[in-house]
Amino acid sequence: MKIIDSSNYLDALESGRKPWHKEYYAMYSSVLGGVVLDPMLMQVPIDDHLVHRGDGVFDTFRCVGHAAYNLDAHLRRLMRSAGAIGLAWPAGMADIRRLTLETLSKADQDACSGRVMIARGPGSFGVNPYDSPEAALYIVVYAAGKLFMDAHPEGARVRRSLVPAKPARFATVKNCNYMPNVMMKRESVDWGVDFVVGFDENGAMAEGATENFGIVTRSGELLFPRVETVLEGTTMVRVMRLAETLQSAGALQKIGFRDISENDVRQASEMLIVGTMINVVSVREFEGASVGEGKPGPVGLALNALLVRDISSNDKLRTTY
Repeated sequence: MKIIDSSNYLDALESGRKPWHKEYYAMYSSVLGGVVLDPMLMQVPIDDHLVHRGDGVFDTFRCVGHAAYNLDAHLRRLMRSAGAIGLAWPAGMADIRRLTLETLSKADQDACSGRVMIARGPGSFGVNPYDSPEAALYIVVYAAGKLFMDAHPEGARVRRSLVPAKPARFATVKNCNYMPNVMMKRESVDWGVDFVVGFDENGAMAEGATENFGIVTRSGELLFPRVETVLEGTTMVRVMRLAETLQSAGALQKIGFRDISENDVRQASEMLIVGTMINVVSVREFEGASVGEGKPGPVGLALNALLVRDISSNDKLRTTY
């Protein structure tokens, strides 16, 4: 077995360069104390509890036109998630915000995705979080994928997931232990559908692998699950605010959060999926049956258009870099 040391380490990394690395633009590491632009140097210590225990939290945001959209909302949720698992970044949110914008500036991409991770940090291969003397911060900037409705204007097909929904205590924290989410995404690929959605032990709709789900009832109500039981998605919250425009115009009668059953979904005029990386997706088929008229409905299309405009032109929510 070849021994890798400081004399041949960089050569060993270079031999592993892959085509997808061109989509990785920049990474800040508090362990290194700076930003690296070469994807082969974007490394995390193997003894960071983030790696071997999933012990950390993260948040992901989208950038358009050299501006991060709704960045502060993402960072506030990041800090709430960190607090929920007894994790903190000593310098606080302001420092993370500064480092995030500096990393974005170094990446120098007009459109991209950004992810901020607060990790328990290096310290051991055990499960004890107190083995890590200090937290670590990682910020990555990478390519943003194509929006779902741009690639699939006909809408999405959805099935009910067999993966048990996360208990509320964990569902409401955006932590790095994503095994249930991974299994849900695997289901959608194996079943040949676009997304899956979970239901909890009480039969209430929960979440997708990385998305929030909602419905539009035939009486004109826009509904999402209670935020006490699912992750409070930044896109979901923003969409609900933008929906007030439709309510004022009479296109919606009510906007709210409540438990949503599978029967509610089957009776809905529209089913919607929302998320940072997908905006607003209209569902045309659930469990093999048409949703509404079997095509994107007026509320979903209107909300997606409002969100796209908000992302590109709302200066109050855009942070330039």
